[in-house]
Amino acid sequence: MAHEFPIRVYYEDTDLAGIVFYANYLKFIERGRSELIRALGIDQAALKADQGLVFAVRRVEADYLRSAKYDDELIVTTEITAETGARIMMDQTVERDGEVLFAAHVVIVCMNEAGAPQRLPADIRRKLSPKLH
Repeated sequence: MAHEFPIRVYYEDTDLAGIVFYANYLKFIERGRSELIRALGIDQAALKADQGLVFAVRRVEADYLRSAKYDDELIVTTEITAETGARIMMDQTVERDGEVLFAAHVVIVCMNEAGAPQRLPADIRRKLSPKLH
C-alpha cells in the first residue's frame, strides 16, 4: 500500500532555468516519508523524547528521470518494502500527471541517542507491518 503526498514546485525550488534543483527532490521525498510515518500513527517527537530513538537516512539510491518545473503539481509516493531489525526500506517516486520524474530506494535506520543502530520497538514494527502486505 502506497502513501501519496502532494507538493507544488515553488520558485525557491528551482534553478535559473526554472527547473527543480536536483537536491530538492531529496527534500520532497523526506516530506513524503515524514507524512507516511505520521499517517501510521508514529509520533517521532515523542519517540525521541520518551525512548531516545530517532530515524535517520542510511542510504539513498536515486534516479533522476525527467525535470520538474516551476508551479508543477507533484505527487510523492512512498511505499515501505521491507523492515528488518533496525532498518526500514522504502521505495519513493516523484510524479507529475502519472509520469515518474524521480525514483529512489531509501534505507532508514533507527538510532539511539548515541547514534548507534537500535532495534525498532515492537509497537513501531506492528504499525509498519500492515504496510508490508
